[in-house]
Amino acid sequence: MATVLPNGRRLEGKIALISGAASGIGKATAERFVQEGAKVALSDIDPDRGEALARSLNKAGGETFYQNLNVVNPQEWQAVLEAVTVRWGQLDILINSAGIGRAKGLLEMDYDFWRQTISINLDGTFLGTQVAVASMKETGGGSIVNISSVLGFVGMSNISAYSASKGGVRLFTKAAAIECAEKGYNVRINSVHPGYIETPMVMRRFDKIAETEREVEETRLKQAHPMGRLGKPEEIASMILYLASDEAGFVTGAEFVADGGYLAQ
Repeated sequence: MATVLPNGRRLEGKIALISGAASGIGKATAERFVQEGAKVALSDIDPDRGEALARSLNKAGGETFYQNLNVVNPQEWQAVLEAVTVRWGQLDILINSAGIGRAKGLLEMDYDFWRQTISINLDGTFLGTQVAVASMKETGGGSIVNISSVLGFVGMSNISAYSASKGGVRLFTKAAAIECAEKGYNVRINSVHPGYIETPMVMRRFDKIAETEREVEETRLKQAHPMGRLGKPEEIASMILYLASDEAGFVTGAEFVADGGYLAQ
């Protein structure tokens, strides 16, 4: 039976790698993981923010470092994994949080738009999972959490590429989890499906809207969630923490929704 540690030490001794760690859900997860005793490798394509976050967390008593990672580059995944294992010996937790979200109509998007969305959101998740599983199965196992979306369950106009990529993450997670369990790798893989969260990626949608229209659009988006608000990155980080911890030792291939009731309608 897994030992349940008190708040503040639930990841004691664990080594974590987070992609997309410089902002949004990735950043909130990094902060929470450090609070819970993990050593955390931060990766992103934003070195200014990533390095600033590492400095801030280390100053507060954490043990972190930042390394650039383009999630569609297999060599960079290998490089960041090597950096983790050289520094700390092994990898216990991977959070595939890097992603891109853009809207464009089916007949307006070109193939490059489609491919970039699929590549970052789905191919990047595959590459990270593959590298992590290969390492974890040699060191006793681990936990992988893939960040999908409510739009991996349901569709929406003008966002078909994003929905396809996030739906792919959902089913890739299940298939990979089953394979790892059946082959005895002791690697758990689960997906988290946020609703609309107050992250830079979501809030950028309002940047080009006139101030008079922004409030109306924000209200409309909030009201799409029965709880009447957008989620906070810290709320998603709490769910990720559970899945990453030993408390979720019997949880794999599962999908966890945190959406303020969005999908319940």
